[in-house]
Amino acid sequence: MQEEQEFIKKLLNPKTQNEAFKELLRDYQRPLYNHIRNIVLNHDDADDVLQNTFVKVFQYLKNFKGESKLFSWMYRIATNEALTFLNQKSKINGISSEELQNKTIDNLQADVFFDGNEIQLKLHKAIAILPEKQQLVFKMKYFEELKYETISEILGTSVGALKASYHHAVKKIEAFVTAN
Repeated sequence: MQEEQEFIKKLLNPKTQNEAFKELLRDYQRPLYNHIRNIVLNHDDADDVLQNTFVKVFQYLKNFKGESKLFSWMYRIATNEALTFLNQKSKINGISSEELQNKTIDNLQADVFFDGNEIQLKLHKAIAILPEKQQLVFKMKYFEELKYETISEILGTSVGALKASYHHAVKKIEAFVTAN
């Protein structure tokens, strides 16, 4: 924790800011991209949201209170940015967020950055039928292998509630895959 506080001081100090931000990008760009990509599914959209995320991190770092880890705080920003992006995109296209998600899943096969097979497409379709919170919990736990305690910091939900959400999500996904 002390090391993280020193790093944050470097990020906030105009003399060390550029070098520290390069380090931040180097350490967090890939995991944040993967997290965002799991939510928005599309590579180009994930890149846009990632850029917005780092702009917000830079912009609001002075407000970071250190009540959670920097990693969790940045993931929370990335999650909110991704969800906001999806809501705006569905409004712009005049469709529901569910319709947008189904459309995006249908386009996954054409995405040159998607290297999945039919089983992975079926999994994404199963995840799409889940409520938003269950989707987030499932994706963070299953794809990103985050611990419940970390997910709790990111989403601001108790560990018990997260475990229940994950359990319900798994049961619904199993039922979908079996039925289809």
